[in-house]
Amino acid sequence: MRLDEVTISEAIIDTFLKELKDNLKCDVAIAGAGPAGLTAGYYLAKEGVKVTIFEKNLRVGGGMPGGGIMFNKIVVQEPAKHILEEMGISYFQYKEGYYVANSLEAISLLTAKTLKVGAKIFNLMGVEDLVIKEGKVKGLVINWEAVRIASLHVDPVAISCKAVIDATGHECEVVKKIEKRGGIKLETPTGKIIGEGPMWAERGEEAIIDCTKEVYPGLYVAGMAANAVFGAPRMGPIFGGMLLSGKKVAEIVKKSIK
Repeated sequence: MRLDEVTISEAIIDTFLKELKDNLKCDVAIAGAGPAGLTAGYYLAKEGVKVTIFEKNLRVGGGMPGGGIMFNKIVVQEPAKHILEEMGISYFQYKEGYYVANSLEAISLLTAKTLKVGAKIFNLMGVEDLVIKEGKVKGLVINWEAVRIASLHVDPVAISCKAVIDATGHECEVVKKIEKRGGIKLETPTGKIIGEGPMWAERGEEAIIDCTKEVYPGLYVAGMAANAVFGAPRMGPIFGGMLLSGKKVAEIVKKSIK
C-alpha cells in the first residue's frame, strides 16, 4: 500500500474536528486530567454520563507520573485500594495500610480505563473563562494552551454542560476565574478561595473528602483544587485522597444533573 501525506492529514483533521464538535455539548466538563479528574471522568462515563475532559498540558496525569521527588512510585492507603484494583493497577503492601504502585502504570491504566468507558480527553486545551447564566455555571470557555503561552490575541470558543468539575490541582484555576468576577461569592467560610495549607498528610487526606463539593452553582471541586479552595493542607505523594475525591465528586455530580 502506498501512503499519501494529504490523506494522513485529512484523517487527523477530519476525525479530530468531528470529535470536538460532538463534545461541544456534554453533561459534565472536567478541567484537569490528573488523578482526581480522570477518576471522576471514569466513574461518570461508566454510568453513561457524557464527559469531556480538558487538559492544558501535552500529557495527562498531573503530579502522579513524577511520584515523589521524581521517584516513580506512589503510595495509596487502604480506603482507596479498591480503586487500584478496579483499574487493574498493580500494587504491593509496604507496611500495614500503605500500598505502593508504579506511578506510570497507575496513570496509564487510569487514563486508558477512562477513555475506554467513553470519556473524551482534549489535551493542550485550557479553560479561559466560564459560561454563567442566571447565577449558574453552564459551560466553559476554552482555548489552546499554546495561545496563552505565546500571549496571542486569539478569541476562545465556548462549550455547554450541566456541571463543571475543577480538578486543576493546587492552582484551582477554574475557581480562580470565577472568583475574580465581581459580586460572586463562593460556598466557603470566607466566600473566597482560602488557600492551600502546608503539608500534613493525614489531615490533608481526611479533609479532601469533606472539601469535595459544589463551590458555586454548577461548579464542583475535586482533588487538590478542593483542598486549595477550602484551606486544607497538602499531602505530598500519597494519592488515595485524589482517587477517592474523584469518585466522590462523580457521585455528587451524577445526582445533581439528573
